[in-house]
Parts: sequence; C-alpha cells; structure tokens
Amino acid sequence: MVYGYARVSTKKQQKNGNSLEDQVRLLTDNGCTEIFSDAYTGTKMDRPEFNRLLNRVKPGDTIVVTKLDRFARTANDGAQQVQDLVAAGVNVHVLNMGKADNTPMGKLMVHILFAFAEFERDMIYERTQNGRAFKRETDPNYEEGRKRKSLDNDILQACLDGRISAAECAAKLGVCKKTIYNRIAAG
Repeated sequence: MVYGYARVSTKKQQKNGNSLEDQVRLLTDNGCTEIFSDAYTGTKMDRPEFNRLLNRVKPGDTIVVTKLDRFARTANDGAQQVQDLVAAGVNVHVLNMGKADNTPMGKLMVHILFAFAEFERDMIYERTQNGRAFKRETDPNYEEGRKRKSLDNDILQACLDGRISAAECAAKLGVCKKTIYNRIAAG
C-alpha cells in the first residue's frame, strides 16, 4: 500500500506550494492511494493523523511525503522516525529527495536535510522574536499576540444566563470554547 502524508503548521499556510491542497495533489499524482493530513506543528511528533498512519502502515508499505520536513522539524526526531520506519521494513519516499534507506548515503542525506529544516525553523523563530522586540521598542501602541476578536454580547449573555451552552455559544460565534470561558472569566 502507498500512503501519503501531508502536513502544514497552520491551516492558513498557503505559500511556496506548501498548502495541504498542493501536497495532496502531489501525493495523489505520485500514486498515493490513501492520504493522511495534519494541520499541526512539526515540532511535535504526536500528531493525530500521523499517529493513525503509523498505526496503519506495515512492512512493505510505502509512506510518501512531499518534503522531508513534513515528518518533523527537528533533526533528531525526524531522523529517528525515518530510521525507525526503514528498520521496520517501511519504504519512505520523499518527493524532493528520493527514497530514504538504510545505506550510509541515505542516512547521511536524511540527517543533513533534517538539520537544515531545524535550522530554518530556528531562524524563523529568531527573526520573529527580533521583529517583536523592534516593534516593542519603536511602536508605543504595539500589543503582543492576536487582536481580540469582537464577539456578539447578546450571545455571550445567553451563555452566561445558561440559555445556551458554552459549546453552542462558541459554535455560533466561530471561536473555541476556551475563548468563551476566557471572556466569561474576564467579565
């Protein structure tokens, strides 16, 4: 069986051919019969759809990803995951690299590419932190985090009065339940 795995860090990730749609199209074009996809950070190895894929795959199957960093964004985690899959008899095919295998060259390529992925992630984080520090120093109106979403007070009041549940309130307002609980706690 040929499985595909697609991952983005956020559902809004659409640039550089990395959207879930772009990845799924490439995986389908390359013979994947079943595709698992996550909108989950690559810094965590515990991802719902990735775990489902790992539970399904067996020796002789192939996992295809568009880029090696779809597995993980840290060199140690990603390289270990690929090595574990290859050792278990699972073929790993990375579309922009080729097949990952147990040869010395295959192992070297996996480690080098994961090291670059981790470096890239660290550089993005560093640039983001520098940008925030610059804004804090130069913009007196700068506030950390996302702007607070405006919510319909009538719906929130219905939740406070017990006429609707927090889950119903969240669904009507298009936010998660935690946002509702935070707003209620804030008054």
